[in-house]
Amino acid sequence: MIIPVILAGGSGSRLWPLSRNLQPKQFINLINETTLFQDTILRLPKNSIDPVIICNEEHRFLAAEQLRQISKSSQGIIIEPEGRNTAPAITLAALKLINDFKDPVLLVLPADHLIKDIRAFHKSIKFAKTLAENNKLVTFGITPNKAETGYGYIQADIVDNAKYFNVRSFTEKPNQKNANKYLKSGSFFWNSGMFMFKASKYLEEIQKFEPRILSCCKKSIENVNHDLDFIRLKSNEFLKCPDKSIDYAVMEKTKDSLVIPLDANWSDIGSWDSLMKSKSKDQNGNVLEGDVITDNVKDTYAFSTSRLVSIVGVSDLIIVDTKDALLVTNKNDSQNIKNIVNKLKKHNRSETEHHRKVFRPWGYYDSIDVGNGFQAKRISVKPGAKLSLQKHRHRAEHWVVVSGIAIIRCGEKTFKLKKNQSTYIPKGEIHRLENQCQVALEIIEVQTGDYLGEDDIIRLEDDYQRD
Repeated sequence: MIIPVILAGGSGSRLWPLSRNLQPKQFINLINETTLFQDTILRLPKNSIDPVIICNEEHRFLAAEQLRQISKSSQGIIIEPEGRNTAPAITLAALKLINDFKDPVLLVLPADHLIKDIRAFHKSIKFAKTLAENNKLVTFGITPNKAETGYGYIQADIVDNAKYFNVRSFTEKPNQKNANKYLKSGSFFWNSGMFMFKASKYLEEIQKFEPRILSCCKKSIENVNHDLDFIRLKSNEFLKCPDKSIDYAVMEKTKDSLVIPLDANWSDIGSWDSLMKSKSKDQNGNVLEGDVITDNVKDTYAFSTSRLVSIVGVSDLIIVDTKDALLVTNKNDSQNIKNIVNKLKKHNRSETEHHRKVFRPWGYYDSIDVGNGFQAKRISVKPGAKLSLQKHRHRAEHWVVVSGIAIIRCGEKTFKLKKNQSTYIPKGEIHRLENQCQVALEIIEVQTGDYLGEDDIIRLEDDYQRD
């Protein structure tokens, strides 16, 4: 029995400004109509059962909604109160699944990878399963075709004509000099971050090498709260857990780790440059997405989410235009975009956290305008959904229905509003917005006040158990 474990954490900062903390790359349509997270689920082997998903509090509704969109279910969505790297995350999954099933084989997969050759991927999984059932801990290595500095590496004991190799060590993303050395040696693979092993074997090894991780995970998952499909850990126990990757916590230390070469046209889509390489190019070597017009432009990736972007007489650039941010960089510097993100964070810029359009469990809002003492939002509420019962200390709100029928509670009154009708929510008044219809409800909200931050929300009741 194969049970996938999908690691859906991470922020994908090197794909800013499209990837943000509240909507990272795994939950974005980067390649096709489905997201990377959805693609990870859809390419699972047919003989595997529903996966376990591991993500953080901020992404739990994204994960649940994207599973619903592709008509898939899970064994549960484990919510980490704070990321502690891959070893604790996998330990949580192993503890849950060995309790629910008779020692299944776990297939650990990051949620943000691109794999084009699904047949080859499944063939490698089938082979890895035979090794895992014989108490081996298997990882999948990608044979490097260049000295890549954006990937981690696995050093292996290479034996001619062997189908798998013993793991010697793991190395983080190297500088160019070391990457050249690794490629020349012929004994290194790119680290795919994918693993396969029996739950019992993994727990045995984590107990041997990192007993504190196992102890903290056991305490954090005992008698946990189940909120719909979400599994909430005991935060105080999990936060004591050491922050370590499975690479260094287990795979590098155990005598039973093996690496299988995986030739499945793989990429971790870790940067704009790598994303560009995965896409079809025009006769000038360009990838142009959205409303983009060029003249005398070569080897450039241009992406626009809304407005016209015109480019003249340049080459080897990455240009990404969203509704609230513009990125221009040389392709060779695309790995360093995280430096810009770090600078933005130091200045508390919201552009690192979310887009103008922010998704919520009930739908989304789009901040269409903001000025001194006011903010305008377009709010869309899904059929059957409702916002929390809430109030604000610093702002009043004006609501105008654009489409659908709104059920509104304001103070002690509950009433309906239809298209072109409006209402006023005074500062400090208890209120709620609800959509009881079968189509989306859309309203325009104009906020006025001396402070308009999202943290000025006092929730009194909430269907989604938010603070």
